[in-house]
Amino acid sequence: MKLLVTGASGFLGKYVVAEALKRGHEVRAVVRPCSDEKGIVWHNHPSVELVRLDLRSKGLPNTNGIVDALRNVDAVIHLAAAKEGDFYTRFAGTVIATENLLDAMLEADVMRLVDISTFSVYDYQGTSSSTTITEDSLIECHPWERDEYAQTKLLQEELVREFQDNPQAKVTIIRPGLVYGRDNLWSTLLGGKLTNNLWLRIGAYATMPLTYVENCAEAIVSAVECDEAIGQTLNIVDDNLPTQRNYVKKLTKYKVSIPRLIPINWTVMRFLAWIFWTYNQRVLKGQAKLPGIFIPRVLDARFKHFSFSNTRAKQILNWQPRYSLDTALERSCNNTELLETKPQTLDEIEEMEESLCGLPT
Repeated sequence: MKLLVTGASGFLGKYVVAEALKRGHEVRAVVRPCSDEKGIVWHNHPSVELVRLDLRSKGLPNTNGIVDALRNVDAVIHLAAAKEGDFYTRFAGTVIATENLLDAMLEADVMRLVDISTFSVYDYQGTSSSTTITEDSLIECHPWERDEYAQTKLLQEELVREFQDNPQAKVTIIRPGLVYGRDNLWSTLLGGKLTNNLWLRIGAYATMPLTYVENCAEAIVSAVECDEAIGQTLNIVDDNLPTQRNYVKKLTKYKVSIPRLIPINWTVMRFLAWIFWTYNQRVLKGQAKLPGIFIPRVLDARFKHFSFSNTRAKQILNWQPRYSLDTALERSCNNTELLETKPQTLDEIEEMEESLCGLPT
């Protein structure tokens, strides 16, 4: 197959292209106009055609832009999204980019799409604690109370489902959990950032919906090859998911530098978030820009206790996560340093956690 892969130079995109090439596909890799492709190992592969394209713009004068990039393509893997910046920056990089791509696909008559969404679209506050999150779980119904990434990915999914209403469309929506790997081992699911070297430790016993980047890439390419995946929404997470606390232990075992952590009890943190949120809404009329950990819906999305299932993806794609957590960390941690700070010992971290009046963190 000839695949168009958007966001090809991104963290996950690089692995998706590599996996597609390994399976014998041709790839038209869409990268941003300012991207330096020389740092990507597959940039001069004979089965790769690099296309510099800004999906926020439909085309340059006298060109069809995205439509041209879709010529002779069999399927599209859409990974491009804006993960940084304010709402308007992310809206342009995620929602407008997707709208332009889908319009171009219709014009070019390319109807096979694997769209990469996210676990952020679920309604974690409206879902009972300890529930198993599946593809049928509630979707967020109060997006304005979530972060900009969740808001724009929800809008992106709406556009994709509108495209899916076309009788000719062949769409698969992939929702990965937290994708981790080399240089992407620490995340906001591990706490609330106070400074670069100081984080609040929240929800240490919550399960982390991790998917190692190579496992995730294999699932995505499997989806584009699999007719049974058409019309499906599939959650992608690994097996034997760790709690936040166990994951940090693993990072320490593999000598990954971590910031200093101040544990705070989950119940206490939720109470504080509701106080800040209520004060902002009732007194400040919502004008204050609160950190995510002080917004109840964001807090629940990051630290509330849930289980996560990959059963449907395994059944439909005949896919199994190839790499365990330990193997994934071994592959990721060679010469990897995340933060320039002296890590705490495990004893220091656990002593602080266990001193919190015996309450679960």
